[in-house]
Amino acid sequence: MMQSIEKVLFTEEQIAEKIKELGSQIAKDYAGKNPLIISVLRGSFIFMADLVRAIDIPCEVDFLSVSSYGSGTVSSGNIKMIQGLDGDIKGRHVIVVEDILDSGRTLSYLMETLRESGAASISLCTFLDKPERRVVPVHVDYCGFQVPDEFIVGYGLDYAQRFRNLPFVGILKPEVYSD
Repeated sequence: MMQSIEKVLFTEEQIAEKIKELGSQIAKDYAGKNPLIISVLRGSFIFMADLVRAIDIPCEVDFLSVSSYGSGTVSSGNIKMIQGLDGDIKGRHVIVVEDILDSGRTLSYLMETLRESGAASISLCTFLDKPERRVVPVHVDYCGFQVPDEFIVGYGLDYAQRFRNLPFVGILKPEVYSD
């Protein structure tokens, strides 16, 4: 897999340190609130697993799945809810955990859908933020790293369901995903 990586952006150690910082801040901000932490599958599952271990207050987890990419490399703009939440979020303090904030379309749709469900509060924690690609404004409460407008893989992020298991975040060589 390494031969497909053009450049490592964030090492395993840098990621671990950032997650420790995010977990500490979330624990401080949500002390006494028992937040519901929602992972947006599939890309955020590794980040969320490490993040919840870094939050040293009681919290609960749930999962949902939305898609706007299909099998492509660019968002289609057509957002589809694939798997909803198991429980009711009315009155809950919710933290949405995402792998990467790109165009903003999917997260804008998702955040609005969750707001309509009556949550007491909703925050967004994204592992990576790619602000150059934003077409819809989205407020980020907790952000791991900003990344350039490149095709990013590793630490949960994939190309064609591959590269999720890399312990770092890297830029994928264009010849890997170019036709």
